Amino acid sequence: MNAIPSVKLIDGKATSARVLAEVREEVLALREHGIQPGLAVVLVGSDPASQVYVRNKVLRAEEVGIRSLEHKLPADTGESALLQLIAELNDDPAVNGILVQLPLPGHIDENRVLQAIDPLKDVDGFHSENVGGLSQGRDVLTPCTPAGCMRLLHDTCGDLSGKHAVVIGRSNIVGKPMAALLLKAHCTVTVVHSRSANLRELCRQADIVVAAVGKPRLVDASWLKPGAVVIDVGINRIDEDGRSKLVGDVDFDSALAQAAAITPVPGGVGPMTIAYLMKNTLAAARLQRAGATAE
Repeated sequence: MNAIPSVKLIDGKATSARVLAEVREEVLALREHGIQPGLAVVLVGSDPASQVYVRNKVLRAEEVGIRSLEHKLPADTGESALLQLIAELNDDPAVNGILVQLPLPGHIDENRVLQAIDPLKDVDGFHSENVGGLSQGRDVLTPCTPAGCMRLLHDTCGDLSGKHAVVIGRSNIVGKPMAALLLKAHCTVTVVHSRSANLRELCRQADIVVAAVGKPRLVDASWLKPGAVVIDVGINRIDEDGRSKLVGDVDFDSALAQAAAITPVPGGVGPMTIAYLMKNTLAAARLQRAGATAE
């Protein structure tokens, strides 16, 4: 089967650069009024992957003019000590966004920690108040990866009204908020997961497929209808031909035969996540400024 003519690679690197440029311009405008957005990043332990993620977040913050404050805590930090730090950051007017890098050590209740963050400073969008607001279609701080996916979809497809979107995966971090954002954009949304019957057949009905399940190359051409737009959120490290490599939840080479547009892995969704963390930090600063003005 030949690939659909003019299949489009959705370039997350280029789009994230545009988002960061937009944020940088808006941060400069705020700083002219004496306001510099601040982002506090909390890392508990020394997980190598988490250290890389935190370093990248701090670098992006500095690039766009957001002040970053790193809090690196030992792995044996108690839950009460972490909650005390979050309480202090909640009360600090110089901190507009608080991000606790996940996963946390097993002795700490992750949900309790996330719920302790002020919803107006919850730049990950994980607090139940923001989750509930998103499900109601309100403008709240939204998880960064789904928000970044929506930017890629809007830039690729324009108006999403009436399109049938299938989201593969129902996680709180990606699947559920992705479905809520697609509904807000007036899509018809189907969420499929490990217990769904007829997975492949359901996906073949979709104009838009968002794969966020964490299974390497699960989705191939047989899952896609001709002309589908594919957003691959998966980042899976595999060993192939004696080398370690990153692949998505979509079999990229196979999907090219059907897709009208597709994100590569790496270079697709990944860069958008940090870009939207910066955008959320800016949004949080504006929300808090508006609240302070109202008071």
